[in-house]
This record gives sequence, structure tokens and C-alpha cells, in this order.
Amino acid sequence: MSMANKLKIKKGDLVQVIAGARQSRGGDRGKQGKVLAVYPERNRVLVEGVNRVIKHKKATQTQAGGTAGGRETHEAPIHVSNVALVDPKDNKPTRVGYREESVERDGRTKTVRVRISRRTGEEI
Repeated sequence: MSMANKLKIKKGDLVQVIAGARQSRGGDRGKQGKVLAVYPERNRVLVEGVNRVIKHKKATQTQAGGTAGGRETHEAPIHVSNVALVDPKDNKPTRVGYREESVERDGRTKTVRVRISRRTGEEI
């Protein structure tokens, strides 16, 4: 069993799709969305409103007596290399870096790693 990779994108981050077909050609490049789930073992992220696929559901009987089935659209995971974190300062995609800061709490100093935007140097 291999160790899962450490991803720089977390659940709840705003990301932008930076690869694939342009929106004018029916693709998702340039779209922004919130990360709904992260799958580090597969290097993939689930982004809201991006990479939507149609799943066909077989019609089955429900308890109320009706039938439930047909076509449902869901988001599918996208590779983490195809998305970039959006810089909160200027709403453009940026790379992620880390900076170590010392924080003092209850009289003791603690070193904390903080995610920063490579574009502006701002804390994310």
C-alpha cells in the first residue's frame, strides 16, 4: 500500500480549470468552482459545476409507487494538475507555496506552515 500524495488544493478552495477544451468549444477551461472533495490517492479533485457527466439510471419502482429513473448529471473528478487555485486578491489562477511563521500562543512559540499565493505573496 503506497502513501497518498500531499495535494496543495484543499476542500472548499476556489479553483480554476487551466487545461482542456475552451468553453467556446463546449469544454470547461476557464471555469471557476469550489472544490467539493479531494482524492489524494488518485490525484483528483471534484469541482462544483465542472466536468459534468450524464449518468443513465434504470427506471425502478419507488416506495410511493412511482418510477424513478432517466438521465442524471453529476460532476466527475478532474486531475489536480488541470486546476489552479484562484488568488483571492485578483481572482486569477496562481501556484501555491508555503511560508513558515512563528505564532505565539499561551506563552509558547509554535511554527506554523501557511499557504501563500506565488502570484501576490498573500496568505490564502
